[in-house]
Amino acid sequence: MTIKTNLSAALKKYFGFDTFKGDQEAIIQNVLEGNDTFVLMPTGGGKSLCYQLPSLLMDGVAIVISPLIALMKNQVDFIAHLSEQEGTAHFLNSSLTKGAIDQVKEDIRAGRTKLLYVAPESLTKEDNVEFLRTVKVSFYAIDEAHCISEWGHDFRPEYRRIRPIINEIGQAPVIALTATATDKVRSDIKKNLGIVDAKEFKSSFNRPNLYYEVRPKTKDIDKDIVRFIKQHTGKSGIIYCLSRKKVEDLAEVLRANDIKAQCYHAGLDTSTRTQTQDDFLMERIDVIVATIAFGMGIDKPDVRFVIHYDIPKSLEGYYQETGRAGRDGGEGICLAFYSYKDLQKLDKFMEGKPVAEQDIGRQLLQETAAYAETSVCRRKMLLHYFGEEYKEDNCHNCDNCLHPGNKIEASQQLVTALQAILSIKENFRTDYVIDFITGRETDEVLAHHHESLDTFGSGEDDDPKIWNPVLRQALILGYLKKEVENYGLLKVTSAGKKFIKNPQTFMVMMDHEFNEDDEVSAEGGTSALDPTLSAMLHDLRKKWSRKLNRPPYVIFQDVSIEQMATYYPITLEELKNIQGVGDGKTRQPYAKDFVNLIKRYCVENEIERQSDLRVRTKAKDSMRKLKILQNIDRRIALDDIANALGIDFEELLDELEGIVLYSGNKINIDYFVYDVMDRDDVADICDFLASQEKDDLKAAYKEFCADFSEDEIRLVRIKYISDMAN
Repeated sequence: MTIKTNLSAALKKYFGFDTFKGDQEAIIQNVLEGNDTFVLMPTGGGKSLCYQLPSLLMDGVAIVISPLIALMKNQVDFIAHLSEQEGTAHFLNSSLTKGAIDQVKEDIRAGRTKLLYVAPESLTKEDNVEFLRTVKVSFYAIDEAHCISEWGHDFRPEYRRIRPIINEIGQAPVIALTATATDKVRSDIKKNLGIVDAKEFKSSFNRPNLYYEVRPKTKDIDKDIVRFIKQHTGKSGIIYCLSRKKVEDLAEVLRANDIKAQCYHAGLDTSTRTQTQDDFLMERIDVIVATIAFGMGIDKPDVRFVIHYDIPKSLEGYYQETGRAGRDGGEGICLAFYSYKDLQKLDKFMEGKPVAEQDIGRQLLQETAAYAETSVCRRKMLLHYFGEEYKEDNCHNCDNCLHPGNKIEASQQLVTALQAILSIKENFRTDYVIDFITGRETDEVLAHHHESLDTFGSGEDDDPKIWNPVLRQALILGYLKKEVENYGLLKVTSAGKKFIKNPQTFMVMMDHEFNEDDEVSAEGGTSALDPTLSAMLHDLRKKWSRKLNRPPYVIFQDVSIEQMATYYPITLEELKNIQGVGDGKTRQPYAKDFVNLIKRYCVENEIERQSDLRVRTKAKDSMRKLKILQNIDRRIALDDIANALGIDFEELLDELEGIVLYSGNKINIDYFVYDVMDRDDVADICDFLASQEKDDLKAAYKEFCADFSEDEIRLVRIKYISDMAN
């Protein structure tokens, strides 16, 4: 009987699979032969099997070093279902009681345990090292091995201590596994683990079933996400945020909008995290809002969407986190929200760290920004980052390929860029190269005396926005490369040198420009406002404005009209979902006219409506608004209300504007307004507001700034709109 047949039989016996995926069989054979092994395999490719199966076939216990308790529990439970013998797999970490630890050690001594999962911190504890020195280790598996490298997206210093501890416990083959590793990271891992001669197995990073999209991050992001999830009701998804506070806040917002969601981060106690993970796996909840602490090793094949609320710190992190989607080969939507402000925030977080660490972090951030802003195929760009060539021009499964922009000829610009890079001795990064080409006399350029070179400013007559796309496309097509050891330095390849001598057609697409004030629709891009309906609604508003002798914005604000022309509300109940419309507004005599007009328009034009929703705020925000309204009903002075809530008066005005303008609610603050201001002054400001066609606060400031404070003008505006509009 051949080894191949034995492995196939073992695969069927223990895991119920008929065939191996990709390189699994060759990897397992290499481990069984006692060789060091390096496995680079994307999430969902079947990395776990590469150490689980050989551990069941070899003498001794395999030590699996893993960074997360969640991963350990999940995999130990999985093995328990496969094996007839109790104790086949265990984990050893801080969550166990002394009695549980004693049971783990007893099972290992008795030879029942074939797989032992340990966190790197637990591995280095003296009593654990002493114990493990007394048992036979079949091999060491280092999962999430990218954590070893400072260039990895989740660097953990304790991973650097793994090799010395292995030397203390006892020699055995090592298998290192990761889902994300550039050439630099791969080199770091092998060097640090002392397995430079390990046989490498590298699988394709292409996940054809995953759809990639980047949207601008606007003030309405919570609404976007709620709408997206409602369009995928009942499907499992993960939303990644960078901060624990945002994780908790967003989970509250989702629950307030009847979405079964929970939060997950390292600050929660072990039992809560375990319960949340189990609820997600058992489909008692649909959505997890998490920091990157969630998802590593979670074997849920039918996660249908992964959303990045914040842009990740690196493309490695992004790739691994999106890899949680569609592991069964089915639908997997990867949606990221990008804001340049978030990038600046992440950059600021690096201040105070060692200079070398800041340098690495900023370079990784630049790669992420390049991915977000590019107009080329996102799949092509991702695969290129991981050293894999994607030869198709259009993947048909990313936003850029489904909605391509116009390409422009840029062969001359490429020649300019290549010549400039050669003239500065191929010793600088992208930002410096662009400064040099565009003739910017920065401190760094002047320090190198490069302003005196003939090629300095050789591209200053071109659109400055063209240079990033030119350099990125040149990298993807192989005219440039980034040096591995000195990461980020641009080098001209032999193909690039040939291009200078004999330029060919070179087409590029300009990068996306992210305007954070854009309103985003459910499908991405800007909202699909219906201009014809919008004009009709504006006409109807003018009619009622003349009839009631009130400014048009008092009938409905512009934003309300725009949303009506986008979401087509055809009942008074649906009208309440529109910004600036509350119960009071729907009781106005004109409200029915507006929904009837929209209803007729939809019927006559056969409009298929997508019902929108009002995103409810989290409970804490709702409670604050409730307290404000209750205190106003009790005629408590507004400044006293602000003090009681621990906010300043300006914040209270923000809340009142939200209640009156955004939610369309009516409040009576006359008792306070007339206590702090003269009635004639209030009347003057109200008369001015009534004379305006639009709700223009700036115009009111300009008119009255000499006599009244900004807070006083805002206060009267809130009173006026509440009285007249709601």
